[in-house]
Amino acid sequence: MVASVAQDPAARDPGGSRGSAQGRRALPGWRELGARLLALREGSIIVIALVTAIYFSVNTSTFLTGDNFKTLLPYFAPFAILAAGEVFVMILGEIDLSIAGLYLFAPILFYKMNTSVGMSLVPAVIVALLVCMVVGAINGVFVSVVGVNSFVATLGMLFTLEGLSLIISKGTPVATPGGQPPLGTFGKVFGGGTYSELIWAVAIVVILQVVLTFSRWGLYTVAIGSNKLGAAEAGVRVNVVMIRNYMLCSLTAGLVGVFEAVRSATVQPNPAGPNEILFLAVAAAVIGGTLLTGGSGTVVGALIGALFLGVLKDGLILQGVQANYLLFYTGLAVIVAMTANVFVGRARRGTITRG
Repeated sequence: MVASVAQDPAARDPGGSRGSAQGRRALPGWRELGARLLALREGSIIVIALVTAIYFSVNTSTFLTGDNFKTLLPYFAPFAILAAGEVFVMILGEIDLSIAGLYLFAPILFYKMNTSVGMSLVPAVIVALLVCMVVGAINGVFVSVVGVNSFVATLGMLFTLEGLSLIISKGTPVATPGGQPPLGTFGKVFGGGTYSELIWAVAIVVILQVVLTFSRWGLYTVAIGSNKLGAAEAGVRVNVVMIRNYMLCSLTAGLVGVFEAVRSATVQPNPAGPNEILFLAVAAAVIGGTLLTGGSGTVVGALIGALFLGVLKDGLILQGVQANYLLFYTGLAVIVAMTANVFVGRARRGTITRG
C-alpha cells in the first residue's frame, strides 16, 4: 500500500509507457529530445537554466571563463545543499524556516567550542552539527507529535536561534577558526577550498537523491506527503520519519553555515543574510520540481534550481545590473520558472484545457 501511494502511477503503466515511447520515437531529432527532456520532472527548469546560461554566454564575453566559474560557485553551491535538505521536509508537505537560524548559529557555536571550550577544529564542528540535529529533532517533535503547524514552529525556532546567536556573539563578527590564510587541510575541506563546496554539494545531492529514490526512508517520505493517514495505516512510523527528515534538514543547514564562515574567514552574526538565503533555498527546491503541498520532489531538481538562480545572479552582475535590482529580477525569474513548471506539468499529464 505504501508503494502504491508513493510511486508514480505512470511508472507502473507498461502499456502507457510503450505507447509514449513509440510516440516519442516518431518525433524527429530535436523534437524527440525536447519531448524526452520535458517528460522529466526537472525538465522545465533544465531548459530554463540552459537558455539562461546560453543567453549570458552570448551576451557576456567573460561568462564562460574559468575565473567566472569560480565566482559562480558561491552563488549556487550553498543553496543547493540547503535546498537538498529542505526537499526532504517539503515532500512531507511541511516546511522548515529554522534553517536560516541554524545557518547563523552553527558557525558561532563552532567558534565557541574551539575558542572557549578548547576543542580542536573537527570535534568543534561535530559538536556544532550534532546540536543542529538536536534542534531538528525538536522541530520534528513539535510538528509531528505535538501537532504545531510547521510554519509556526520553525518560524519560532528561527527567531530563537537568531536571538541566541546575537546573545552568544554579542553581535560582534569574529574570525573563523581554521578559515584564516594560509588554509590548512581543515579550511580547504570545509568550504575554504575553491571547489570544496561544489564537491560537497554534488556528493550530498547524489546521496540524498539515491536515498529518496531507492530506500525505504525515501519511499516512506513520499508516502507520508501523499497520504499521511494512509501511510500510518500501512505501518509507516510517521512521527519517526518526520523527525528524521527535520534532523537531516537541520544538519545540512548547519554544515552550510560552517562552510560559508570558513570561506569568508568571518563569522557574521547578522540575521539579514541568512534570512535571504532561506528563501532562495526554498525557491531553488520549488522551481526544481518539489511540491509545496508534499508528495513529490526531487533533490537533483533542487540542485538545478540553485544553479539557475546562481547563473542568473552571476550573469546579471557581469552585465552591470545594480545590486538594488538583483532581487527584483530574481523574483521575476522565480515567477516565470514556476509558471513554466505548472504548464509543463499540465502538459505532461495531458490536462491542459484548450480554448
